[in-house]
Amino acid sequence: MPSTKKRNDVVPANKIEKMFVMQDESESEHFQELLKRINEEYFAVSEEIISYAEAALSFKLSEHIHISLTDHLAFSIERLKEGIILQNRLLNEIKVLYEPEFKIGMWAINHVKERFGIDMPIDEAAYIALHIHTAKIGSRDIHQSVRQASIIASMVEVISSELSLSLSGQDIAYERLITHLRFVLNRVEKKELHTMDKEMLDMIKKKFEFSFNTAMKVSELLERDYKMTLPEAELGYIALHVERLRSFWGK
Repeated sequence: MPSTKKRNDVVPANKIEKMFVMQDESESEHFQELLKRINEEYFAVSEEIISYAEAALSFKLSEHIHISLTDHLAFSIERLKEGIILQNRLLNEIKVLYEPEFKIGMWAINHVKERFGIDMPIDEAAYIALHIHTAKIGSRDIHQSVRQASIIASMVEVISSELSLSLSGQDIAYERLITHLRFVLNRVEKKELHTMDKEMLDMIKKKFEFSFNTAMKVSELLERDYKMTLPEAELGYIALHVERLRSFWGK
């Protein structure tokens, strides 16, 4: 039977399959602290998920993923062992906004089941997707990613309420709406806003009055809760997408 190695055991060089060295000193210290308090099996499964993610995305993730994902997985697995399940209210938004990462998250929860016999809910795939996404070099941090997904969820809630619809993550119309709203937020953030001919905007206001009023309510939400201002041209484009939803559902 193969021997089981423990911490601080000497490993022959020809048995070492993978090594990594953290360049950031503070990150290295955090990692050492994590090593002291977390089951080493969680490190192994985390590294397997990171390797899979880097192969699937075809690039290296930032060093911090070795800390953040391991810490998250350890906490999630121990929580699930106690029967505590946390619902991810941004599940549908994350599935659309970060589709490649969500697919990795789905692989990850299946991998955890194979390794530990623990059934992770789909909500965990979304949490893992966020960690993977924010580990991309140059990506926003996890708080910014969650904030954007939360803002979009709030915008969708306003539109759903106005249309008396229960939009599902499985609907193609929903996916289109989510994608458009993400582009709107990115443009506002970068100050690269859409322009629209005044005659076209006036036509949308008159012909699609209900949809434009819905877009106005979305704008009021952003102003009130997130201190974000949308110009009328962006409202015009949102109105067109709301009108498409209305047509899709025969409203």
